[in-house]
Amino acid sequence: MRRVSKALTAALAATALTFSLAACSDDEGDKPGAAGSEVEVFTWWASGSEKRGLDALVKVFNTQHPDVKFVNGAVAGGAGSAAKELLQTRLQQKNPPDTFQAHAGAELTDYIKAGQLQDVSGLYDEFKLRDAFPADLVNRLTVDGKIYSIPSNIHRANVVWANPSVLTGAGLDATAKYATIADWMTAMDKIKASGKTPLSVATTWTQVHLLETVLLAELGVDGYSGLWDGTTAWDGADVTGALTTFQKLMSYTNTDRDGLDWPEATQLVMDGQAAFNVMGDWAVAAFEEADKKAGTDFTYFPVPGTDGVFDFLADSFTLPVGAPHPDGAKAWLETVGSLDGQTAFNKAKGSIPARTDAKASDFSEYQQTAITSFGQDKIVSSLAHGAATPIAWLNKISEATSKFTTGATDLAGFQAELTTAAQG
Repeated sequence: MRRVSKALTAALAATALTFSLAACSDDEGDKPGAAGSEVEVFTWWASGSEKRGLDALVKVFNTQHPDVKFVNGAVAGGAGSAAKELLQTRLQQKNPPDTFQAHAGAELTDYIKAGQLQDVSGLYDEFKLRDAFPADLVNRLTVDGKIYSIPSNIHRANVVWANPSVLTGAGLDATAKYATIADWMTAMDKIKASGKTPLSVATTWTQVHLLETVLLAELGVDGYSGLWDGTTAWDGADVTGALTTFQKLMSYTNTDRDGLDWPEATQLVMDGQAAFNVMGDWAVAAFEEADKKAGTDFTYFPVPGTDGVFDFLADSFTLPVGAPHPDGAKAWLETVGSLDGQTAFNKAKGSIPARTDAKASDFSEYQQTAITSFGQDKIVSSLAHGAATPIAWLNKISEATSKFTTGATDLAGFQAELTTAAQG
């Protein structure tokens, strides 16, 4: 948590500088054509494959819109938590960036209700995005007949990353997949006996990420989706069973988890200190950056019990109300939705394009499997990454999860807090 606090402190300083620069440029904003002369793009893509993806997207943007200056508003820390805090402050002060990154889906609900986002449905027509994006995706992005963001990619959350050497060292078949989480935990017992960490995890948001995959595996597609539309009772026996499984899984994890973020947890698998890690498919870029070879140095498979299901999330970009450079923002949104932009960005980030006309052969082996799965699997919305719930609800779930995994509450208390969170 200290790591996030430092990032937040640095980000606040950077934001103060941004405010100062913005104030100094107010006179510029009144000049003809200035509305499109620059674009401040606010993201949490500040390092690793995320930064490489952003850089690749900016390169395309500079080619498509050489007259618009890109201003990087990236804020590091906590899978976007630091960025979201700063963003909320700016929006409340009516000092929005020109566009900001957000997870597509329910995460946008709070911004929409607060009247902080403009409808970009017209840009879908102008940029011909209704033809380029899957109809199901467009439907998921539509709120009361309006669309408030343009997705840059599609990620899959329900993926296990594994180290074959650790598995064989524990006497396990490195190519094995597991039908259920119970079967998977049997393998974890052997890994634990070998002296390795069975399952690496990091700070709270990664634990919520793990929790969502357990809920999906134990409740099934309909039961999991029902958690978000009210048809599945949070205080029911099925949820109790899933939380019990989550509790058992956490007993196989590294004890230093709360001091790590996802790259460090994934690194434990790369370094052969841990066997498994559950993380979104942005992890594939980290493995590849470290020159790890799929099938030899690492393997991947759906979280046991979720085969045939694509746990979906998407990064997207918005047009805030009061954006100081709306023409610049629209230029950025055009690049985000373009074939060249999505191809360059996703090749670097490890995700897959939202566009259906991208060539699968342009992407890695893993990405090609994800493209196939997204086209044929059942789709559900990610909890930890904003597709399933508004931010306020996710924050309550995160708080309850942190209390539970640090021993501040028991399983019954955990379930009671989750039930209260669902009630608003």
